[in-house]
Amino acid sequence: MFNAAVYNPLYNGLVSIVGVLPSHDVGIAIVILTIIVRIVLFPLAKRAIVTQQKMKKIAPELEALKEKYKNNREQQGKAMFALYKENDVHPFASFGLILIQLPILFALYWIFALGGLPEINLARLYAFVPHPEGVNMEFIGLVNMAGKSFILAILAGVTQIIYTRLSMGPRKKSAATGRLQVSPQPASSFSGDMARGFDLQMRYVLPIMVGGFAYVVPSAAALYWVTSNTAMIAQELLMGRRFRE
Repeated sequence: MFNAAVYNPLYNGLVSIVGVLPSHDVGIAIVILTIIVRIVLFPLAKRAIVTQQKMKKIAPELEALKEKYKNNREQQGKAMFALYKENDVHPFASFGLILIQLPILFALYWIFALGGLPEINLARLYAFVPHPEGVNMEFIGLVNMAGKSFILAILAGVTQIIYTRLSMGPRKKSAATGRLQVSPQPASSFSGDMARGFDLQMRYVLPIMVGGFAYVVPSAAALYWVTSNTAMIAQELLMGRRFRE
């Protein structure tokens, strides 16, 4: 199921792009393939960005509900969900957008770590996909896509930090308590200390995990993540500005 739905389409798309590039540069092919994936996922990305902007707009109302029902977590959760429904907000949209990319990363890992490139696996090729004349594993002559890259790993972590900050917004101090406020979360189980824990994990732990993962896997997967994050940052800036206008 995974091979038919994810691995084979990704592999054939990558081989096809490598074949039409004059340099047969696998790294450039990954960048192009990532952009294509981002275009396919754009409806989900747009929904996530719109949700994030709506979350920011209703943040004062959420804080008011938390204060009103601070001694009744069950009622607090029901009131918050009612507010989300009223404003057509889907709190997990951004997280789902990240999760949906994991199968692509696993597929890239298997392509470069377990065979598939630079040797072409003819058994995986569709009948209409031609065999490329050559395969250049050096991205712009600098990074071996089958090896590890510390620079790409750092860029993966940094771009994840930037995207998370843009999507969740900066942390602000409460005027009443002086404590850093957390981003609005979707249920009573995410309020209080648990919400702060989730907020910290998304802002700081996730980028570290992404950077660490990007270093231990082939550079191809790291390049995909950097390119994908960069595209999401651009979408966040453009869609956020359009939403505000």
